[in-house]
Amino acid sequence: MNCRSTFGLVSLALAALWSGAAPAEELVVGLFGGSFADDSKACHIAAFEKKTGAKVAIKLGNSAQFAAAVRATAGKPDFDVVYIDNSLAEQLKTEKLLETIDKAKLTNAPDISPKAFDRDGQYVVFMTAGTVIVYDTTQVKTPPTSWNDLYKPEYAGKLAIGDITGTSGVHLLLALNRMKGGTLANVNPGFEAIKPLAKNSATMYTQADQIVSLFERKEIALAVWYSSRTGVAIDKGLPLAVVYPKEGAVGILPAVAVPKGARNPALALKYIDEVLSRDGQKCFAERDYAGPVNTKVTLSDKAAKIVPYKATFDNMWLPDPVDVAKGMPEWTKRWQREVAR
Repeated sequence: MNCRSTFGLVSLALAALWSGAAPAEELVVGLFGGSFADDSKACHIAAFEKKTGAKVAIKLGNSAQFAAAVRATAGKPDFDVVYIDNSLAEQLKTEKLLETIDKAKLTNAPDISPKAFDRDGQYVVFMTAGTVIVYDTTQVKTPPTSWNDLYKPEYAGKLAIGDITGTSGVHLLLALNRMKGGTLANVNPGFEAIKPLAKNSATMYTQADQIVSLFERKEIALAVWYSSRTGVAIDKGLPLAVVYPKEGAVGILPAVAVPKGARNPALALKYIDEVLSRDGQKCFAERDYAGPVNTKVTLSDKAAKIVPYKATFDNMWLPDPVDVAKGMPEWTKRWQREVAR
């Protein structure tokens, strides 16, 4: 090849680089898996990518895993946005591991319930759900009505409960504790109450969508699971039903937060704004059965029967996230000693 040809090829290559579009910005989001991730892509991520030209890189996990990752990389996180239970968000806030969310930069902030925003502006709740009892209607003919019904002999080996690393495990512990007279400062009754359930359960799951295959294979008849996940599973053909226990389901307030030192904080706020938008909230409520925090959203009759809504929401127990955050480290250690198998 002669010099002129070489020069021409180099010139063409440089011209292509200079004239080509700049690489798209990437936003790394820590997201819950399974149907939750699928619905997030459909309702939030696609619209965000179209509006901004950025690309979202998803890393799947649960709240405890994301909290641990943010701690491990303090100030230099692998994530720009994390989805996380509000009690764990409180822990990270106390440890000064979260950025402040500037409401003035969220165009949808005026439409969001004021209760959704952390009082210190460190995170925002983007949906409501409940830890409830879910049962297979082909196996259970008399629906449960109480947390106490989980102890019935016919459910031994046919019940699934969550590990404490997931929200449902914490919530079951606290619900039983409350039912037995305990408080968030004294969870001894809860630990004594959950031990026989753990012993007789088919599994203690760590990822929410593990429950789907267990119900599909009829390996379990009921589970302590999430109202939102149940609605999605019903839409896919599983013969399931939701029970809000008479003592009150435990409210779930998942939040989104920006870890301290995130590489793209401005882009992270645009993503959060999309999650809070009326269209995004409406789509997610109908697909994922997530109670919306955007006050402009109205629910279909189908969604209203499953999500915490009106009477079922009013009867839900919402443990103080500050107290839960304080207790979680010791509860987790104790769970590993006394409950895990």
